[in-house]
Amino acid sequence: MKKRTPISAIMTTDVITLNHSDNLEIAESLFKKNKIRHIPVVSGDEIIGMLSYTDLLRISFADAIDEEEQDVDTVVYNMFTIEQVMAKNLISVNSNSTIKEVAEVLSKKEFHALPVIDDNKLVGIVTTTDLINYLIEQF
Repeated sequence: MKKRTPISAIMTTDVITLNHSDNLEIAESLFKKNKIRHIPVVSGDEIIGMLSYTDLLRISFADAIDEEEQDVDTVVYNMFTIEQVMAKNLISVNSNSTIKEVAEVLSKKEFHALPVIDDNKLVGIVTTTDLINYLIEQF
């Protein structure tokens, strides 16, 4: 296993984002359509938060619905904005951070994804799943 491998080697660079003015129905649709669990929330070019699928589950019964179901009871979603539900105090890393450094951050915190920011621009996202897949490849 290479000790100084940068996170850029395993991060997702084709990042799906939400605009802070989008609604939670759009968020749920993106989570299900793309089979992802974390979406950075942006305002213009600035990342202002991270929304996880778990955040949606906390306020809804989305997990009780068939994955193929399109008609979701959206009453609860209309009660909240993305900004009210998303994580706001983000820790980010840059693309030169090592996989080890990122793993240490994720192991000490209660979240499972980090935005990757270079020169104040979102360039990727790295998740615990990315780290696990990297480790599996090493064996």
